[in-house]
Amino acid sequence: MAELKLFPIGLQDFSQIRRNGYYYVDKTDIVYKMTHTDRVYFLSRPRRFGKSLLISTLRDYFLGKKELFTGLAMEKLEKEWKQYPVFHLSFAGNKFTDLKSLQIYMNFKLSELEKIYKVTNTNEYEWGPRFEKILKAAYEQTGTEPVVLVDEYDAPLLDTMDNPELQLVLKQEMRKLFSPLKDIGGILRFVFLTGISKFSQLSIFSELNNLNVITMDNEYASICGITKEELFEQMKPEIQALAENNDMTYDEACAGLTKKYDGYHFTEKSPDIYNPFSLINALSKKELKNFWFATGTPTILTRLIKKYNMDPESFDKGFPATLEMFDAPTETATDPVPMLYQSGYLTIKKYDSPEYVLGFPNDEVRDGFCKALLPYYATELVSQNDIFIMKLGRAFREARLEDALKEMKAFLSSIPYNAEKQNENHYKTLFYLIARLCTPYVVKTEETSAAGRSDMVVETESAVYVFEFKLDGTVEEALSQIDSKGYLIPYSVTKDKNGNDKKLVKIGVSFDSEKRTLGEWKIVEN
Repeated sequence: MAELKLFPIGLQDFSQIRRNGYYYVDKTDIVYKMTHTDRVYFLSRPRRFGKSLLISTLRDYFLGKKELFTGLAMEKLEKEWKQYPVFHLSFAGNKFTDLKSLQIYMNFKLSELEKIYKVTNTNEYEWGPRFEKILKAAYEQTGTEPVVLVDEYDAPLLDTMDNPELQLVLKQEMRKLFSPLKDIGGILRFVFLTGISKFSQLSIFSELNNLNVITMDNEYASICGITKEELFEQMKPEIQALAENNDMTYDEACAGLTKKYDGYHFTEKSPDIYNPFSLINALSKKELKNFWFATGTPTILTRLIKKYNMDPESFDKGFPATLEMFDAPTETATDPVPMLYQSGYLTIKKYDSPEYVLGFPNDEVRDGFCKALLPYYATELVSQNDIFIMKLGRAFREARLEDALKEMKAFLSSIPYNAEKQNENHYKTLFYLIARLCTPYVVKTEETSAAGRSDMVVETESAVYVFEFKLDGTVEEALSQIDSKGYLIPYSVTKDKNGNDKKLVKIGVSFDSEKRTLGEWKIVEN
């Protein structure tokens, strides 16, 4: 068997990756093109998508570290290998919960640079004049144009999303820091800024009227992340190892990786892009798990869930949107779509000018999003939710339908009452979340068919269960709707692994709004 690649799990430093023999997906041809096309760029991509690795690649390129690029596209493209003074500012990995924490960080970074270039700080907390003096000193002392690289510029603003007053104060501090970038732009060789979102971009960088935003440029669509071509052309031995470890065929492993981690499109003509963090973890550990979400529910998502009444089912099916609806500064947004798109929970599924269709990129995001949403619709005790989902999945898997319904009734009865929340739409979303989260424990839950979709469809190895819940209605009305709407029709030719027809079962359930749980139910096998 071919020797497997050593993947840089949790490592985002280009120099360390290259010096220690870790696998690197070569993006240096795009880096060369970018650095020889324009001077001031902004790029937003979701968390853990390789922005820090891109920044460190740019850093080592501008530091003239030719030896790190041996064997890469850059080796043939670059002829001069000139060395520039590089200023690398990263706000990633820090928590900025008050003005003092940001001031301490900025003072520390600028003091370090002042020592290097022998600059005396006479401006105290005036970041702009201090930074300008350092950049000018570097230019005068080296005779070479400085390079400025800023990673996760928006971290302080995302940390203070739920405190607009503090956020405004931090925004002003950040604006001070970046203000000299336009005034002395003539002596700068290159400026590159990254973030998760376009949060306050216009106000923080308002002076940078020459800023080239490449977030949605087709030519830079694959600058972060791993494309389908890169995966299937360069990582065949690792895919085979994943397949063998999970008793799958090579094709099944490919399909599993695609379903779980693919689906990102950042521009109208973007290639299929896989989440790089999840993909290399899956190939390294030989497991198909939710790695991106397993790092913890992002605080951004938690805050959005609290602030907005979100409909995950529309994200699942895909919904139409204009560019202005999602590629917008987050500070002016009146709904969660811009932040959800820019944070990687939604992506472009289809484009037919001028209309886009946005939706969940893949199963990992869908499952993680639903799991993060469940505490707001059920109980805040995550372990209780998880135990219920496991028990329900096991009951479905073992064809114990009565037990599944009893588990569901007991679970719904345990949910604390909230008069404001618990309307028909609340329960519709709750049933959707339950069905979706059962997926890892059964086979799958179905998408909407042309005939429409019942409240819940669960497919196991041997059967397809179609549920219809009637709020304060009868089980007969529920069963009648399954028949009249033809909800079972799409599954009439569904086969099990032995080629036999799967059992089709319809379940009509009445939902008692007063008791806030299931009332009667009736199970009919077709």
